[in-house]
This record gives sequence, structure tokens and C-alpha cells, in this order.
Amino acid sequence: MKPTLLILAAGMGSRYGGLKQVDGVGPGGEPIIEYSVYDAIRAGFGKVVFVIRKDIEEAFRETFGDKFEDKIKVEYAFQAVNTPIEGISELPEREKPWGTGHAVLVARHLIQEPFAVINADDYYGISGFEDMAHFLKNDCTPDHYAMIGYQLDKTLSEAGQVNRGICEVDENGLLTDVVERHRIHRATEGIVYEEEGEKHPLSEKALVSMNFWGFHQQIFEEIHQQFVDFVKENRENPKAEFYIPTVVNQLIKTGKVRLSVLPNKEQWYGVTYREDRAMVEKAFEVLVKEGRYPGRLWG
Repeated sequence: MKPTLLILAAGMGSRYGGLKQVDGVGPGGEPIIEYSVYDAIRAGFGKVVFVIRKDIEEAFRETFGDKFEDKIKVEYAFQAVNTPIEGISELPEREKPWGTGHAVLVARHLIQEPFAVINADDYYGISGFEDMAHFLKNDCTPDHYAMIGYQLDKTLSEAGQVNRGICEVDENGLLTDVVERHRIHRATEGIVYEEEGEKHPLSEKALVSMNFWGFHQQIFEEIHQQFVDFVKENRENPKAEFYIPTVVNQLIKTGKVRLSVLPNKEQWYGVTYREDRAMVEKAFEVLVKEGRYPGRLWG
């Protein structure tokens, strides 16, 4: 059975401004998201599921339309601020969605096979999809998941500071923890993160999570249960967000799953800040020149 790719595209880029999921950066005006779909098709994924907001559906379909629907099955799931979840009679009022864990949960009815999860606005590289497809087809079980780990020095932005989940990995290549570090940037003394006004060093080769996960479909049971508990605990906290790493950490800590970190040396690209865009456009020009992509993705 071919794995599915779940693309989280419901977030608007607040720092970036505008609907960055559909912003063209490739030589043919392709958004980053199309390169992910292209790489997924090449790697042998059989379906792509987009999680979007209802109010961007029109812009979204207009941009992607039937560009690749003849090459891979395409489905949509919708995440609103309070998309109802079975087992929770009423979600408390809030202004922001419940986070990436909730976004995955709204696609539950569309996925019955092992699947990968990515962000819409990150470029993950060809080999990441190949490695993940191989894992999902051959090694994924109800208690064995995976994550593509990127080298920290390949995930920074020249335009400003970034936050990254730094992975702690044991001698068997299994994830033991993801520690969120904030305000990471290059300083004269190397790569540092800041905490309470103090700078702390980080290794350039540290593996970080860029939200490229590989799961068995059974994880939906776990996400659902954890989300029900999370909502109970956070009824009075309208800013609380339920993230995928929260779910994963909980499963690892309780010994329910093993999670292999698949190291990747590719350069990550993303548009965190408006200034990142020119750099990303240049990068895709080079990738096309090197023959890694055709000049126009879909011919």
C-alpha cells in the first residue's frame, strides 16, 4: 500500500504576511508546496491530503487546481478554530486554532495507511521524501515511527532568528526528546540560542525537527485521546496549543513507541520572513540548473 502525505496548510504566515502557501518561488512560479508534492510523487506516495481553512479553499484550488490530480490522489480536510472532535461535546471559545496536533486529527477520516506529515511552507529536499517513503513502506508499525532530522546549520534564516526543536537521539538512532530552543542565530562565536537574555552554544550538526514525521495510522487513536485530555486541562487557557511533538514526546516517555530519527544533510528552505523569499527563489533556480527539477514542474 502506498503511503499518504499530509500537508498542514491551514496557517497564515503572520510574520510573512499574506497567503504564503500559494506564493510562487520556482522558476515557473511554483510555490514550495508543489515541490513537496512533486518529490512525494517521485518517492512513491499514493495520496496527498491538504489541511486548509475553508476561507482559503478557493484561492488554494485556484492555484493548484488540477495541476497534479492526474498524478496523485488529492483530498482536503478543513481546520477551523474549533473544528469539532468526536468525544468532546463542546470546545471552549477561542481565536486561534488548537495547533498542529489538532490539524492532523481533522484529517483522520481520510487516512487509513501509514502517512507522513509536513508543513506547507517548508522545502524538505528530495532525499527526505525517499527516506520517509522507504520507512513508511518497509519499517513503519503501530509502535515504530520516524522523523527526518535536519542539520541545524542547514535550517537557519539569514533574515532573522528562528526557533527549532533540537533532537536528543540515543545510540540506536531513536529519539529520546525534542527540546524547543528559541532565538537561534549565527553569532561570531558560532550558532547560539538565547534564553533569558543569555546566549548558549549549539552544535552546527545538531539534528533538528522541521516537522517531517512518519506515522502509522494507529497514531490517530493516541492523538485523539491526548487531545481530549488537553482540552479538559486547558478550557480556561485560550492560547494553549496542542502540537505534534507534544504527542510524540508523551508516546516516547511512556514507552508506547520507538521513533527513528532519519538524518538528512539536505539544505532546508522556508519562507519565515519576507526577506527569505529572494534567497529561496535563487535556490530553486540552482536546483533546476542542476537538473534536480524540470524548469516547469508539471510540463
